[in-house]
Amino acid sequence: MARPSPRVLIAIVASVVLILGGLAAVIVPGLVASSTPPRAAPPTSPSFTRPVPTPRSSTSSPTPSATPPQPSPPASSAPPPSAPPPPQTRAQQLLASMSLEQRAGQVVMTSIPVSGLDAASLAALGSDHIGNVFLKGRTTAGAGAVAGVVRSARAETSSATLGVAPFVATDQEGGQVQILRGPGFSDMPSALAQGSMTPDALRASAFEWGQELAAAGVDVNFAPVMDTVPSPAFAPQNIPIGKYQREFGFTPDAVAAHGIAFAQGMADAGVAATVKHFPGLGRVTGNTDTSTNVTDSTTTRNDAYVAPFADAVRAGVPWVMLSNAFYPAIDAANYAPFSPTVIQGMLRGDLGFQGIVVSDDLCDAAQVSGFLLDHRGADFLAAGGTMALCTNETLAPRVWQGIVDRARSDPGFAKVVDNAALQVLTAKERRGLLPR
Repeated sequence: MARPSPRVLIAIVASVVLILGGLAAVIVPGLVASSTPPRAAPPTSPSFTRPVPTPRSSTSSPTPSATPPQPSPPASSAPPPSAPPPPQTRAQQLLASMSLEQRAGQVVMTSIPVSGLDAASLAALGSDHIGNVFLKGRTTAGAGAVAGVVRSARAETSSATLGVAPFVATDQEGGQVQILRGPGFSDMPSALAQGSMTPDALRASAFEWGQELAAAGVDVNFAPVMDTVPSPAFAPQNIPIGKYQREFGFTPDAVAAHGIAFAQGMADAGVAATVKHFPGLGRVTGNTDTSTNVTDSTTTRNDAYVAPFADAVRAGVPWVMLSNAFYPAIDAANYAPFSPTVIQGMLRGDLGFQGIVVSDDLCDAAQVSGFLLDHRGADFLAAGGTMALCTNETLAPRVWQGIVDRARSDPGFAKVVDNAALQVLTAKERRGLLPR
């Protein structure tokens, strides 16, 4: 038999190699696939459970690059560390150190005669812990005499209030409502006359009047009046305001511009102005000090005559005094000083006021004579007020005692007292009236 040529042999070998290579390409991947467990499909959404490793056959071996999923460490049940509480203010420290009686005293203001302390005011400031005073009456003795009375009042309160000095307030509006006169005090024109000045000129004058008050030791002025009397023709019929020319003008804009200028001038001198009588006494005919059933049936919650108070709040006035009148279109169930709608809904809510809400007189005012005296201060605080004013030093201890008694029996009201007392103490801290 003839041997095949070398070329034929080479061709045969090449064909065999090609055939074997093709068979390997088909058979080997199948063998590899059959010996490797399938991989789990990735989850379609995040999972908050511990991941489970993919099951593997006990006879199979993972490829060198495959790493089994590692279980996550268990979540700790301990809460994350919280930031340390901020350090207490001096006001908070003093509040924590005060008895209930002392806390209640911080939210009451009683009168002392501007001529000097009497036995009733000494008792109210001492054993009853009442922590704020209103200079009552009229004097022409001048600034030096007033400063002496203020020093006596501050000395009397210090031992009963852990050394917290009182706010000392008075009525220094001008015109017929000016308690302090004599050497060291200017003769202030009425608010209606002040309304004829430019706001800048009025602010400059109020700065001078405020300096006189500050020099005598007065740090709160129950002014300016922000009530709007509708017209000059109605003014004589408006007994509490218009009759005495206590209004700056006859439009809300005029009242707002001049009332704010007055308040800013006082602030420039370091005296806290108090806008009054929220939500307004310009439309009534009766005087709440001397008459009962004084009602304003016109003013509404969003009334244009409320605008001067809103403007004053936006300007930063620190105190607002409540009217004692009844506003049925705003709250048909409560007089203003006892109305959560007036205080919390309107003044705190609508206007956003965060300062001290002081009542008008809750003791001698005829308007509130039908309410139990022991309940008046507590009811005012419960409605959202901050400081109850009693211009009769012989009756103030009963207002104070009513607050103490309710706080003892009602834990919720006790918190109301604490919050109001803290607000007063914080305001005093800003004014340097707390002991160091």
